Amino acid sequence: MNSAAIDGLLAALERVPDNVPLRINVAKLLLQAGRHSEAIDHLNIILEVDAANTETIQLLVDASAGLSSVTGAGHGIPEPGEAPGKQASRDFDWHRAEQELGQSLPAPFVSDESHPGPPALAIDGDRAGGALFDVDRPAITLADVGGLEEVKKRLNESFLDPMRNPEVAKAFGKSLRGGLLLYGPPGCGKTFMARAVAGELGAAFMTATMTDIFDKFIGETEKNLHEIFEAARRAAPAVLFLDEIDAVATKRSALSGGAAWMRQTVNQLLLELDSMDSQNDGLFVLAATNQPWDIDNALLRPGRLDRMLLVLPPDRAAREAILKHHFSSRPIAGIDVQKIASRTEDFSGADLEHVVTSAAEKAMTESLRRGSVQAISMSHVNEALKEIRPSTRQWLQMARNVVEFGNTSGAYDDLGLYLRFRKMI
Repeated sequence: MNSAAIDGLLAALERVPDNVPLRINVAKLLLQAGRHSEAIDHLNIILEVDAANTETIQLLVDASAGLSSVTGAGHGIPEPGEAPGKQASRDFDWHRAEQELGQSLPAPFVSDESHPGPPALAIDGDRAGGALFDVDRPAITLADVGGLEEVKKRLNESFLDPMRNPEVAKAFGKSLRGGLLLYGPPGCGKTFMARAVAGELGAAFMTATMTDIFDKFIGETEKNLHEIFEAARRAAPAVLFLDEIDAVATKRSALSGGAAWMRQTVNQLLLELDSMDSQNDGLFVLAATNQPWDIDNALLRPGRLDRMLLVLPPDRAAREAILKHHFSSRPIAGIDVQKIASRTEDFSGADLEHVVTSAAEKAMTESLRRGSVQAISMSHVNEALKEIRPSTRQWLQMARNVVEFGNTSGAYDDLGLYLRFRKMI
C-alpha cells in the first residue's frame, strides 16, 4: 500500500476530524498496509460518537484479529502448560483430506425442481478493482446483476439507450453525457452495478476513491481531480466511478475553520462536471454514497449528478444467487439456499458473503478437530446466522428520519415508497 496515499488521507483527516466516511477509509487502508494498531485507534474514535456503527465494529474485529496474528496468537503455538495433544491441528494431513473429500458426501445443494435457481452471478459487496488511470473493460453486464429490476430499467432509460443509439438521442435533444448518483445501504452492490453499466456499453471503466483524490498539499487535491477527469475523457466512451463521494463533496455550508479548504475541492468537482463545451461527451460519471443527504446540493442540479437511483438490499431471488455464488468455490453438502434466503431478509450482499465465510470457518474448525474434512453443512450455516445480523437495518432507520423530516424536495420519494412497503413509516 502506498504510504504517501495514506499520509495524504491522514493530512486531510486532520482538517476534517468529524468526517466519519473518511476516517473509516483511512482505517481500511491502514489495515491493508498491516498497520493494525493505528487502524484500531481510528476505529475507536468513530465508536466514541457512533457506538452502533456496524461497519466500524466489523473492521475493529478484523483489525484485532490481524493484530493477534502479527503478535503470534492463533498460530497453533501452545500456551504454557498446554498438553501436546492440543497441537493436533498442526499435524492435520490436508493432502490425505483432499483425496478423501467428496467420496461420500451428499449433494452440494438441496434443490427444489419447481423453483429453478437464479443465475450464478449476482450483486455482492465487492469493491471495484483497478488503480487510477488503469482502463478496465468489464465483461459483466446488467444480466449478471441479480434483482434490482427497477434500477436496471431506469439505467437503460437514462444512460444506456441514448449511448447505444446516439443519432436518435441527438434527435430528441438527449445529451451523450451525464451523471448519476447511486445511493443506498453499504454492501448492496453499487460498485458492481457501475461496472455492469460499463460492461453494457463496452466502455472503459475507471474508478477513483478518496485515496486517489486527497493530498496533504494545498492545491494538489484539485489537481488530482482534474487529472482524473482528463484521463476519463481521453478514454471515452468511459464510465468514471467516484466511490464514497460524500467524503469528497460534503455540503459547503457545513464546512468551517480547518475544513474550509474542502470548499475548493467541491468547487473543482462542480467545474469538472459542468464542462461548458462538449469535452464530456461520451463520459458518464457514476457516483456512489451511503449518505446522500450529506452531499452538497449543487452536485445534484441538472447537468451534474442530476439523477439518483436507490440501490436496496437484494430481494429473495437475488439472495439465492449471491449465496450460490459464494458457496460455489467451497466444499459444501446439503446446502438449502432457498431456506437461507428466506431467513436473511435485509441482508446486504456483503452480509451474505460474511455468512458463507463464517460457516466455512466453522466447518474448517470442525475438520481440524476431527482430523478429516467436514464439508460446510446447514448446521454450520445455522451457527453463523445466530451470530450475524443484517447491517442495513441501522441505515434504513436513519433513512426513515430523512424521509419523514427532510424530504421537502421529493428527492427521496423512492426510498419513502420502499419504507412504506416495509411498514417502517
